[in-house]
Amino acid sequence: MRRLARSLQIAGAWASFAMGCIGVVVPVLPTTPFLLLAAFLFARSSPRMHAWLCSTKVHQRYVAAFRQAGGIPLSTKVRLVGVSYAMMGASALVVQKPLVWAVLGCVAVFLLYLMAVRIPTIKQESVDQVRAEDAA
Repeated sequence: MRRLARSLQIAGAWASFAMGCIGVVVPVLPTTPFLLLAAFLFARSSPRMHAWLCSTKVHQRYVAAFRQAGGIPLSTKVRLVGVSYAMMGASALVVQKPLVWAVLGCVAVFLLYLMAVRIPTIKQESVDQVRAEDAA
């Protein structure tokens, strides 16, 4: 049973990875959720992949700092929302469909809710301190 679950996780991870890669060139197809799901499934199915993911610069810069410091600095939040809104706006211009606009609008509101309400805002110094401790 354990082997079957691991095989299904690996298959799901590769499928999510493929969808994320396709989403890079196809407007409206979400890239980030598929790639995050792929990373999660790869990490769950393989201890080696989990160790590799935790050693990447992106993980150490953003995820580890977020987990240890307990939030995201305001400047990072503004950058995340700005880039996300710009990409959603570009997708809305490319795909002239009201349903797509409604979906993108819902995603935009949810993202704003996450950044403004759910995810704590911390000072940049807290993140810098956590990174310095990890480097030492």
